[in-house]
Amino acid sequence: MNANQYRWFEFTLIFIFLPLVGFSLRSHLANWLFPALIILMSVCCMLLLSDPHFKRFRLTSLGQFSAVKNRLFSFFLLGAVFSGMFYGIIHQENWFALPRHSFNDWLLLLLLYPVLSVIPQELIFRTYFFHRYKHIMPKKSMRIIVSATVFALAHIIYANLIAVSLAFLGGLLFSYTYAQSRSTFVCVIEHSLWGIWMFTLGIGSYLDSGALT
Repeated sequence: MNANQYRWFEFTLIFIFLPLVGFSLRSHLANWLFPALIILMSVCCMLLLSDPHFKRFRLTSLGQFSAVKNRLFSFFLLGAVFSGMFYGIIHQENWFALPRHSFNDWLLLLLLYPVLSVIPQELIFRTYFFHRYKHIMPKKSMRIIVSATVFALAHIIYANLIAVSLAFLGGLLFSYTYAQSRSTFVCVIEHSLWGIWMFTLGIGSYLDSGALT
């Protein structure tokens, strides 16, 4: 097995086989999603940091933030306004349910979501993915689409089309940002903004691990 064949095997194992196994065992995984995510992130980080070709500054620097900042924040503001109005119309009873009914849980979300969910996901699906598979997927546009697709596939564990669809759209956005900025930190900022907003608005109920039990 040559290097490229091994990369394809590894890609299939991590990004296709594991999500499918997770989906089949989802009723047993409600309390194991974050530990599994952190373990996978640790393995990916170990492989990245042991690779002499990986530029470690991508993890913490702002990279080409100036190239994406206007689009990042303006798109988020427009999306937040539109999604807030639309969700309020179609699902008024669940509109801003978390801060209205569980304010302490909402504050905890603000603190823990970026650390326990966003950082591991961005390291796996953006930083690791883009660096590790650039030789077998040399076109940046291909990596953006495939990254978004496997990011959506990872969300099939929630067993609803809304979670998968949102993950695909978010995956396209975050992958495009990473391709432009070359910064994990910038992607973490963007992902955190959108994720916290979705949970605050109420759409995060489709991404609730408690629903798996």
